[in-house]
Amino acid sequence: MTRLLFVVSEDWFFVSHRLHLAQTAIQEGFQVALLTRIADQRAKIEQAGVTVFDWQLERGSRNPLLEFKALIGLVRAMRAFRPDLIHAVAMQPVLHATAGAWLTGVRRRVLALSGLGFVFSSAKLRARLLRPPLSAALRLALNGEHTRLILQNPDDCRVLVDAKVARPGCIRMIRSSGVDTSVFLPGTGQPSTPLVILPGRMLWDKGVGEFVSCARALKAAKVPARFALVGDPDLRNPESVPLARLHQWVDEGVVEWWGRRADMPAVLAQADIVCLPSYREGLPLALLEAASCGLPIVTFDVPGCREAVEHGRTGFLVPFGDQGMLNEAIASLLADESMRRGFGDAGRDKVLREFTRERVARETLAVWKEVLGLP
Repeated sequence: MTRLLFVVSEDWFFVSHRLHLAQTAIQEGFQVALLTRIADQRAKIEQAGVTVFDWQLERGSRNPLLEFKALIGLVRAMRAFRPDLIHAVAMQPVLHATAGAWLTGVRRRVLALSGLGFVFSSAKLRARLLRPPLSAALRLALNGEHTRLILQNPDDCRVLVDAKVARPGCIRMIRSSGVDTSVFLPGTGQPSTPLVILPGRMLWDKGVGEFVSCARALKAAKVPARFALVGDPDLRNPESVPLARLHQWVDEGVVEWWGRRADMPAVLAQADIVCLPSYREGLPLALLEAASCGLPIVTFDVPGCREAVEHGRTGFLVPFGDQGMLNEAIASLLADESMRRGFGDAGRDKVLREFTRERVARETLAVWKEVLGLP
């Protein structure tokens, strides 16, 4: 029986983005394990038939001692499970899994990056300093005949190929993590003040500041609408919005802050528009889930986000950083219910054609079999 080990930083992320892939692997006869930081999802993961190893990874850490301890924990789990194939997700787990594979002799690896993240997207000094060593480490990680890199959009492919970090032959593009379209369904709509939401972590580079500026401007113009931030700060991320700032906005009456919600289908059922003015993404599942629920989308025309939206058909792609056009796009949708409905219907159709979990599972299984040399 083929043994597959997932390496993912957080258990909640595995449940929302990769558990369905583990279930597909089990259905195909794989024995599946997961190495992750356990918070409160162990029971759900184990009920799906996945063996769980707790991993004390400090996400975003640059502390050599903590990174060494995380590597030791990974090596112990790999020696206990003895995987034939590793599937690691996101930059830090990818680098740890690669080092662990070298130390334990695991040759077959699937490395998945859902976006290039802060280091590759930010112009800040810290990102510029980290980019060369991180590029070198990733180049080494991809240097193997039985290694494949999964990316979610063509822009990321070009960046890594042009920088000579990845060879075109080792890249496989699988667009998104896949939407459960049986759960994310169009709502019936409720006659009330229109609600605009931003679903995502409370990070500056998710466009939280631009969203709040839009809310402030439209409220000042007496446009009838509510604006809600749905997600938590990520204190390990240098782009995290301070809690004090979030509370300040709420106290001013500019936006509502709902925090991270486990019931996103119910949240989206209350919304009329989804806005995520992110600076760069892989292919944001939050936007695809919104489209699956029949909601129009407004986002910046940047890598990852532009793959989720057909401008003028399922939503609006706004030039990056153009606050005025972002405000206008939201205002036009708030003023036109029939436009919202038309965009939402087209978005649902797009997800059903291109972004279902079933399609992503088939494509991922094909990559696993390619790396394993299976028919």
